[in-house]
Amino acid sequence: MGMTLLLASACLPHLGSLPERTQPDPSPKAEIQPSLFTQSELEELFSQEPEPSQTEISVPLSPSPVDGPFAGGLDLPISDESNDDFNLEVLPADQLKKEPDFDIPIVINAKVEQFIQYFQTTAKSIFSSWLARSEKYIPFMRGHLKENGLPEDLVYLALIESGFNPYAYSRSKASGPWQFIYLTGKRYGLKVNWWVDERRDPEKSTIAAAKYLKDLYDIFESWYLAAAGYNAGENKIATAMRRYQTEDFWELTKHRYLKQETKDYVPQMIAAALIAKDPEKYGFADIEYQEPLRYEKVRVPELTDLPFIAEVCETSLEELKDLNPELLRGCTPPNSPDYEVKIPFGKKELFLRKFETLQPIRKVQFRTHSVKKGQSLQRIARIYRVDLESMLEINRLNKTSRLASGMELLIPIPKTQDLRPLSPAQKQFDGKNRNPKPAKPEEMIYTIKKGDTLWSIADEMRVNIGALSRWNNLHPEKKLIPGDKLKIRMGTPSHALDETPKMRKGKQIIYVVKAGDTLWGIAKKYNVTVSVIKTWNRLDGANRIRPADRLKLWL
Repeated sequence: MGMTLLLASACLPHLGSLPERTQPDPSPKAEIQPSLFTQSELEELFSQEPEPSQTEISVPLSPSPVDGPFAGGLDLPISDESNDDFNLEVLPADQLKKEPDFDIPIVINAKVEQFIQYFQTTAKSIFSSWLARSEKYIPFMRGHLKENGLPEDLVYLALIESGFNPYAYSRSKASGPWQFIYLTGKRYGLKVNWWVDERRDPEKSTIAAAKYLKDLYDIFESWYLAAAGYNAGENKIATAMRRYQTEDFWELTKHRYLKQETKDYVPQMIAAALIAKDPEKYGFADIEYQEPLRYEKVRVPELTDLPFIAEVCETSLEELKDLNPELLRGCTPPNSPDYEVKIPFGKKELFLRKFETLQPIRKVQFRTHSVKKGQSLQRIARIYRVDLESMLEINRLNKTSRLASGMELLIPIPKTQDLRPLSPAQKQFDGKNRNPKPAKPEEMIYTIKKGDTLWSIADEMRVNIGALSRWNNLHPEKKLIPGDKLKIRMGTPSHALDETPKMRKGKQIIYVVKAGDTLWGIAKKYNVTVSVIKTWNRLDGANRIRPADRLKLWL
């Protein structure tokens, strides 16, 4: 009975004690209050017997329903004090966890939630690795974005582009943490050639990305459209806006013109930013973040190899490569006498002190070789008298790698060796029995290979094209057949290496270089060799001719 009265009092607070129910309340305020349960629910509750297990819950019962504390019902008094059996602790404002702030617009819709769920489930492992790497690059990337007057949260574009991986390379041939394609990177000052790919340089590529994003915002005046333009190109977004007469990114995604990748790009950015700024909220706990990247810069001469710099800095080669991912050949590029290399923070003083001492006595020097049509790696190694394996290693090649005409190779040459390639005429002498008198011309047999021409053979063997033609009764323009043999007379006055600037005969002309000209083409036009043009004009292997240059030729 006690339990029955208790439940009745709780559920029907308008019912007082039994005597009070027979006396009508004339006050208009005595209205019936709504019950928490329906009549059928009450009947069901009261029809059930108490379960034995419920006795574990201690409920204080009054000895008399009339005289006990529940006699007047469970109406709660209107008071500032709470009679709940728990206390609400009000935390100071500085102890409350603040929601992360964003300086880019954040819209959470079904598409954003879809990518949040995707990152939390299917891609959780890879997204965790992205987060771990993010702290290595985000601090200084934010600084460069801020310096250019851009929202710092645009850094999360690099998160969805590459996961902050400098070596990322896409199917569309985009490279680096900001995934620049070649033409866009070139437009914003990033060099890409055989030696360097500055799209992989975290600092230089961030500066280029900031400039590009600033230009995109100036065009569209919307960060969502600017981000979409970064993915698809500004022309694609501008065309879509004209076609559908809207400046709303979300409206553009409703139409078919933009690729799905572009439609998903902004929602991915928003989802990535939300998770990266509050990872624990989204289930990314215990992320082991990498240390922020710190380095100093030093200037070194051209063709300075990374192993030597690592030795000077007393650091590992792997750490140095990690700081300089843009260097493709393990050394600084040619024609860059003051190239900036990043070294570990705190090593600059040590480097400057040791480099000046060790650089003059380093055991290996380097020169470049421009590959000619038909040349093989073994052939090039023989020309320079260098070990093939070391040449392959420094150029990141293997024995089966295919060479393209015009490709530049780095040749590691011991300092005691002459940097000039060895000619076939010189191979017959050694340092001890070299005859100071002119050697008797010796004839060698050359087997023609695929792609060979008289011009290429004459230039490689460093003989005069006219003499080569006479020795073999061939016209200079005759097409050669692979497998045929040619006679080459070595050690004759026609040898280009023996010619000095004073040994010039014929009429001198000044040739003005035009756009598209090459030394090869000029030599062929005037029936001379490339090497003799270089001798006449004091050009070495690293020199390049440019339009308006003036070359001296003797005909």
